[in-house]
Amino acid sequence: MDRTTVQDALNPDCPIRNVLARIGDKWSLLVIVTLSGARTMRFGALQRAIPDISQKMLSVTLRTLEEDGYLTRQVYPEVPPRVEYSLTSRAQSLLACIDPLVAWANANMADILNDRRTARGER
Repeated sequence: MDRTTVQDALNPDCPIRNVLARIGDKWSLLVIVTLSGARTMRFGALQRAIPDISQKMLSVTLRTLEEDGYLTRQVYPEVPPRVEYSLTSRAQSLLACIDPLVAWANANMADILNDRRTARGER
């Protein structure tokens, strides 16, 4: 079993566990949300839009999202090769679930950060 497949002993075909194993990592949702704001994006543009992701992690994340059908990778036969990424209809349908989460995070982040500071004894 690879790192992105989760199996529940009682329910090995549990779809939510397997979906969350793939998109619940540190970068996948950020990549999906970033791509949602553009029709297509090149690798460099994605890396600039998410500046704290390494080149290797972006490559791995894009590959994983492509394997699961969340994005398409279009390679143009040019020198140097031009590669563009875009969301599939599957990812577009997932955005209907992600958008409320993003809105909730935006509405609550200040309070969450304040609670963290309070829990650490900071002012």
